[in-house]
Amino acid sequence: MFLGIDTSLGTAVAVVEADGYVVAEAGSADPLAHAEVIGDLLRQVDGAGITHVVAGMGPGPFTGLRVGIAAARAFARGRDLPVVPVPSHDAVALDVLLSAALAGADAPAPFAVVTDARRREFAYTVYDGLDDDGLPVRRTEPALVPRADLDARVAELGAERRDAASVSAAMLALVGARAVAAGRILGPNEPLYLRSPDVTVGHVAKKVRA
Repeated sequence: MFLGIDTSLGTAVAVVEADGYVVAEAGSADPLAHAEVIGDLLRQVDGAGITHVVAGMGPGPFTGLRVGIAAARAFARGRDLPVVPVPSHDAVALDVLLSAALAGADAPAPFAVVTDARRREFAYTVYDGLDDDGLPVRRTEPALVPRADLDARVAELGAERRDAASVSAAMLALVGARAVAAGRILGPNEPLYLRSPDVTVGHVAKKVRA
């Protein structure tokens, strides 16, 4: 069973079996309270049988994203489980494609998963269907674009825009399960931060007075 954790937008956790059956799921839409709710949400879905922890690696803001990744790594370390890194946009893309299939509709091809990066910017990744492992095919890597330029950029790529206000932890876990089954690594081990943190360590040491 796969525990999915994502804090790239709100906070979402879920436990999913390898075939996609959702055992438990919980979440909070508040984009500013990841640290406050992550512990309670994990307690709601925690149970016996978890074999892998799937971490949503973003793209996302520095502060929020690191909470989920740290929680995933801590949970995995405490139980000696492997961490499976997955780009968060992959989960949204799988949700779009599976929803189209269940509705008997043609899947959009290609399409851009778009998430609000705040500060008048958006993050996007372009996808084009599923591959033989049942995983979304990424045509571009996650990128950041000013709000005013988004539609032009999506049109330039010949893609249909699909905005996402949340990331499903169940879909994230399912992406991770399919990646493990295929023996593939989908995401980097490091977070896909949208931008550098606002607070950084100064390069010049400051004098301290008594």
